[in-house]
Amino acid sequence: MNKHPHRHIKLLLTAAAMLALTACGKADERTVGQQIDSAVAKVEQKTAVAKAEIKQEMAEAKSSTDAATDKLASKLESASDKLATSVQDAAITTGVNAELAKDDKLSALKINVDTRQGAVKLQGTAPDTLSRERAARLAASVKGVVSVDNQLVVRG
Repeated sequence: MNKHPHRHIKLLLTAAAMLALTACGKADERTVGQQIDSAVAKVEQKTAVAKAEIKQEMAEAKSSTDAATDKLASKLESASDKLATSVQDAAITTGVNAELAKDDKLSALKINVDTRQGAVKLQGTAPDTLSRERAARLAASVKGVVSVDNQLVVRG
């Protein structure tokens, strides 16, 4: 049995490569080893270029991903702030309605309370001027109220 079966295959492949090079009509005076070294050097050079291109593309992708992440974080923060403001406005509206409900003259009336970023607007009717003014004071006393726009009309 042959101890080196692959040796014959290698020799045949080398001979075939030499015949192919000769058949191409190129008069290359380099040895087969020099030609292989040259081919390996070209492959290594192309590999290095491809590696650099991939590295650049990955850096660009990371930069793009970072920018998208920052943009998303900003949008989430903005949405969170809007939600917090809406919840705070709803709490203020509820608090103003609760204060108005405690007043005998104002509780029987339909007073619309609208709150936007802590600014309260009162709309509807009041039985007299004192009740109208009291409604504004009650609204202003609720935590978080920054201003009161009293549009109550006196009808008594």
